[in-house]
Amino acid sequence: MISVAQALDALFALVSPLDVEDVPLREAHGRVLARSVAAQRSQPPFAASAMDGYAVAETQAAPGARFTVLGESAAGHRFDGTVAAGQAVRIFTGAPLPAGTDRVIIQEDVDRSSDVITLKDNLDTNPYVRPAGNDFAAGSALDAPRLIGPNDIALMASMNIAAVPVTRKPVVAIIATGDELVQPGEAPGPDQIIASNSYGLAALLAQHGAITRMLPIAKDTHESLALAFELARGADLIVTIGGASVGDHDLVGAAASAQGMDRAFYKVAMRPGKPLMAGRIGDAAMIGLPGNPVSAMVCGHIFILPILRVMLGLPAAPAPRTKAELTQPLTANGPREHYMRARVDSGQVTVFERQDSALLSVLSQANALAVRAPGDGPRLSGDRIEIIAI
Repeated sequence: MISVAQALDALFALVSPLDVEDVPLREAHGRVLARSVAAQRSQPPFAASAMDGYAVAETQAAPGARFTVLGESAAGHRFDGTVAAGQAVRIFTGAPLPAGTDRVIIQEDVDRSSDVITLKDNLDTNPYVRPAGNDFAAGSALDAPRLIGPNDIALMASMNIAAVPVTRKPVVAIIATGDELVQPGEAPGPDQIIASNSYGLAALLAQHGAITRMLPIAKDTHESLALAFELARGADLIVTIGGASVGDHDLVGAAASAQGMDRAFYKVAMRPGKPLMAGRIGDAAMIGLPGNPVSAMVCGHIFILPILRVMLGLPAAPAPRTKAELTQPLTANGPREHYMRARVDSGQVTVFERQDSALLSVLSQANALAVRAPGDGPRLSGDRIEIIAI
């Protein structure tokens, strides 16, 4: 068996960033920016007023000064003339400053009579001018790679970027295996259960940027598994669920080998999730997950999401960890790294008593995995322990 860290390193070596495609700005949210983009214009493109008031020359702005108002400048409707000494222009927030002005006197500091304004004694000294390019200049870059959020969308719109270069979404083929499985909505036989892992994994991977293809359930025969692998052709990543152990009905490893899989590893020193295999089949990476539903979902968080990030062009890194304070004592851990379902609230973590890897009801209540290192000793209430948000 290899460690979780060694398994991750091996998985990172199996994948690389996918090719780049341009998408409309409206469709770029949640995608990964593949190449840096440059602003097509400065923002603001002109010196603009930051307040409603009157545009004047700074050198003439003094208490008691009088100005004749020539006209007005509003957002989208500039004043085209030049302002001379003793003159002012009524201006509104966001409007271009007229030529000959570099100061805005806020309207609260002005007395106006007809077309004449007089500046009050207690003038606000702020010029209330946003210089041209104050936010960014033409050519300024938004650096890649980055996961594009709403703030980035707003910035790129302001930069006048209509098409965004993003990394293509990875296509993940998901193959659930086992004679005991039927699809949700079907009537299971007396020895059958409902396939759940493939649905949970598909939702998890789609949430993090993948296009998922859920293939028909593969039966425990070499012929059925061979057909499933054939249907998975064209995927960037093949994920099998179940059949990865060494029992008489665990045929995935042999079926993958028959497809020419170059195996990177088999078995990881972790719980849940020990019978994990990985390698490459042709142009696709492959991960064989355990069949226990919690094991499969935990491995999705610990292994599949990090390699999805690499395929999307983001840096290789394990699932981020933080620390939280235990609300109860824990017994010593065994020789494998343990990922325990837990609930974190207000910086405190409660580890669920039942940790059987078949209990999806416990996983549904969890919002974190509490991580125990191999051989970690007993923990007391109040100890801080590493957690991974899920």
